[in-house]
Amino acid sequence: MLPPPPSIAQSPGYLTKQENIAIAGVAELVIRSLLDKQQFHDPLEAALRLGISSATWPLFGLLWPSGARLAERMARRPVRASERILEIGCGLALSSLVGHRRGADVTASDCHPLAGAFLAENVRLNGLLPLKYRHGQWGSLPAASEFDGPAPVSALALALPAAPDLAIAGQFELIIGSDILYERDEAGTLAAFIEGHAAPQAEVWVVDPNRGNRAHFHRHMAALGFAMHEEKLDRLALLGVDAYHGRMLTYTRVQRP
Repeated sequence: MLPPPPSIAQSPGYLTKQENIAIAGVAELVIRSLLDKQQFHDPLEAALRLGISSATWPLFGLLWPSGARLAERMARRPVRASERILEIGCGLALSSLVGHRRGADVTASDCHPLAGAFLAENVRLNGLLPLKYRHGQWGSLPAASEFDGPAPVSALALALPAAPDLAIAGQFELIIGSDILYERDEAGTLAAFIEGHAAPQAEVWVVDPNRGNRAHFHRHMAALGFAMHEEKLDRLALLGVDAYHGRMLTYTRVQRP
């Protein structure tokens, strides 16, 4: 049976939709997302000042196949009381929501001004306790402490850009991300960002839809003392489910080099 069509809502400046998302191993999640890739609303240029163009503005607010694959892995991971988990480039934070619902200590992070508001609304829609969110941005763009954007908007309104929360603090035993290798990153800024938040004994999960930028990332992570295991996640198309081609990259470090 095909899932019911999503409900569509109007927010000032853009359209959203709400639908039930099935993740193997956990109960369905109610997710509010942008209607499509054509949505854009940055009247005060809050996103632009963070390096987010009109073309990339809506990407945070869409559900992506790699995010679903990562969420499935989170649904199968045993919850460990002493483990802190960080999702980077979280977008709609599907994996964080899965882990949070199961009782894991999860912090979601992204650099988009609206990511925190969408996350708060999806937490509310699923009747969950608040989920920690922080501003997370790698590269040479402005840090959260340098940002002087508009005041945060109500998560219920989802109307205007919200100023990023405080930057990520502390170290994490597991760092996860999906579809974050979208640039060659020859300087290794992403690996350095991960290193800055990784505990001495840390594991890193990256689900990559074969974008072709893994080699650079592998080298930078290896230089930081992380060993890598690669697993294909290819999946044939089924009724109502598109085919998927990608890889699960698992990096482990027993101790700092």
